[in-house]
Amino acid sequence: MDKNKLIQKWLADELTEEENNVFATLDEAPFYTKIIEDATVFKASNFSKMPDFETFKARVEEDKTSVKKLQWFAPMLKIASAFAILFGLYYSFFYNNLTDIETSVAQKTTIELPDSSIVVLNALSEVKYNASEWDDKRAIELQGEAFFDVAKGSKFDVITPSGTVSVLGTEFNVKQRGAIFEVTCYEGTVRVVTETGTEILKVGDKFLEINKTIKTSKHTVPSPQWVDNMSQFERIPVYEVLAELERQYGIQITSQDIDTEQLFTGGFVHDNLEDALMAIAEPLGLHYEILKQNKVRLLISE
Repeated sequence: MDKNKLIQKWLADELTEEENNVFATLDEAPFYTKIIEDATVFKASNFSKMPDFETFKARVEEDKTSVKKLQWFAPMLKIASAFAILFGLYYSFFYNNLTDIETSVAQKTTIELPDSSIVVLNALSEVKYNASEWDDKRAIELQGEAFFDVAKGSKFDVITPSGTVSVLGTEFNVKQRGAIFEVTCYEGTVRVVTETGTEILKVGDKFLEINKTIKTSKHTVPSPQWVDNMSQFERIPVYEVLAELERQYGIQITSQDIDTEQLFTGGFVHDNLEDALMAIAEPLGLHYEILKQNKVRLLISE
């Protein structure tokens, strides 16, 4: 059952024995129980009550057929009011401090974390973190790709759908796009945790997981090239290369009779579509056609 519905039924004292057992396992159960306990000594203030509550209460008081129900409802009004106020304050405090940054196609952006670490976000990517809880919970959720320049002595976790990267004063890149999960270490040490195990990466190490197949390798570049408007690939499926091209240029690519599972090594620039298409098409023996409305077609060369 949905947690919100479970809480509503609990407030209405309508939980079955099985549902009550489920409710008891909620992390928030002690919090809600405390509200009930506080409500037993709750004294109404002089503040104006909400019209909807007053109207509803009046209707219940007019119904003399169920005295027991009326006696139950009065304290529940206080409980519901207290719960609404406390929940509203909690929600406002927590979510107003949740930072959510997204980039669109052909866009990159740089942000500074509460510990002065720098994050460069690639196109069509998103990061989320809670600034108010940063000292206690140093965690960043990532969808897409980002380069992290971690402040000296700082530590936090980067959480992706494919795995978690733990760092301590380092520079690294994380890419999570569909079935591809790639972590590259440029400085310091990072720990990569996935369903299949744990890998420790040092300077010059690269971790790559494609469709649950893991490969580690070395690299020599000092920083990710996409930060300088150049995407580079080493034995990456063509479908991911084309997807990155779409993200950087805001185009739609259609391919005809092309094996997009084949591996590609090479790269393309982010500031010239013709050059980028040529850099991909020529090594694969393809030619391209730029159509209207930001559409491109790739064909096998005859």
